[in-house]
Amino acid sequence: MKVYSWNDFLKMGKDKPVQPRPPQPNDTCTIMYTSGTSGQPKGVMLSHESHGMYVKGVDLFMDQFEDKMSTEDVFLSFLPLAHILDRMIEEYFFHKGASVGYYHGDLNALRDDLMELKPTLLVGVPRVYEKIYEGGILKALADLRPLRRVIFNALYNRKLASMKAGYTQKTASPFADMLAFRKVKARLGGRLRLLISGGAPLSTEIEEFMRVTSCAYFIQGYGLTETLGPSTVGYPDDMSLVGTAGVAATFTELRLEEVPEMGYDPLGVPSRGEILIRGSTVFTGYYKNPELTNEVMVDGWFHTGDIGEMTPDGILKVIDRKKNIFKLSQGEYVAVEYLEKVYVFPPIIEDIWVYGDSYKSMLVAVVNPHEENTMKWAGSNGYKGSFSEICKSEGLKEHVLKELAAAAQKNKLRGFEYIQGVVLDPVPFDIERDLVTATMKKRRNYMLKYYQPEIDKVYKALEGQRAANKAK
Repeated sequence: MKVYSWNDFLKMGKDKPVQPRPPQPNDTCTIMYTSGTSGQPKGVMLSHESHGMYVKGVDLFMDQFEDKMSTEDVFLSFLPLAHILDRMIEEYFFHKGASVGYYHGDLNALRDDLMELKPTLLVGVPRVYEKIYEGGILKALADLRPLRRVIFNALYNRKLASMKAGYTQKTASPFADMLAFRKVKARLGGRLRLLISGGAPLSTEIEEFMRVTSCAYFIQGYGLTETLGPSTVGYPDDMSLVGTAGVAATFTELRLEEVPEMGYDPLGVPSRGEILIRGSTVFTGYYKNPELTNEVMVDGWFHTGDIGEMTPDGILKVIDRKKNIFKLSQGEYVAVEYLEKVYVFPPIIEDIWVYGDSYKSMLVAVVNPHEENTMKWAGSNGYKGSFSEICKSEGLKEHVLKELAAAAQKNKLRGFEYIQGVVLDPVPFDIERDLVTATMKKRRNYMLKYYQPEIDKVYKALEGQRAANKAK
């Protein structure tokens, strides 16, 4: 090995010049790694053609709208830079000559960055919007005097009804925007024009709330690293798309494939099955893993592993992951991600991981209690001590189970989908313990390994209760 100085290195190039070799469409532009939620991260090879077609596709999509992007637009980047959604938004912003600002590294202080940068575009995963909704907006509403809260709710319902009747976000209720919602917009920096949610489905309740109160367009999309980001996208001002991932993006084809062992049939009503994607933005293969490439790429269609529901007019709703559906001992299939969306809504719950064992007939869960609401409950019910100490109390476990049962009843869940036992963890699921990815997706295998001893205790206690009940 020979070491050269930088100047010598430059001289070598000057002494032996060669003609530049422009990349060919099928040449690899980048290798982007997946987050590894279901195992080892995979190196996704993305071509120059796919990047070029993505940019051209977004150009064509944007041409439909009166509001045009300009060099004055600013994107606040806080997803990991190795996340495909952030990467592709940035590439498009650079293509248009607009600006990108990077958050300072603390998601809990994101509001400071919003106020400082005043972005026009915000892109986040559902957990980010849940935090904005729960920790910022709902908290501010709770602090309002009762009369003001009544006025806010009346204005909210009026604007929502107008938007559902076909009025645009801007024309639905300028009076309500001026009187109430401009304050919500101010809390988001004051200049937002568009909010995008991706990475996982966002609840209808939160999407409607953000569409009404942010005074900006709000859309959801769906895509994967393997499809270079968005494969479906929603349309601003189309309220029929609320709670869905939208329709096929430019240069993208979608179809559903039957999953007979789980009862999903694209020809049934509703039409459901595994989401397959084909198009010019789909990856060329997994780096040094041809076996896995051939497993997911069949006849030009990429098998995503996601379960989708499609309406007759082509609107897609992502309802679960194929790998996150498991069978209980009585033979019933459980769609765990859907249940987690239902069970996360009680105010006492910050986050939840639902678990089922194929050899057991009952579901259990690990719950991160909401600290502020838990301490309020403790004060009202005569419990004293720190947050960690209260999380160990049987009284809180019983209260959490009651709240979960109420959520299940409200959403008409079936009996086997009810949570029968819980583990309470005062520490939020975090990256440090390998429980979630950088975009807050649950690493279920790691979670099971981490919580296995406590889960075993819960199942043992439930079996003991069942045996005692039978003895009676």
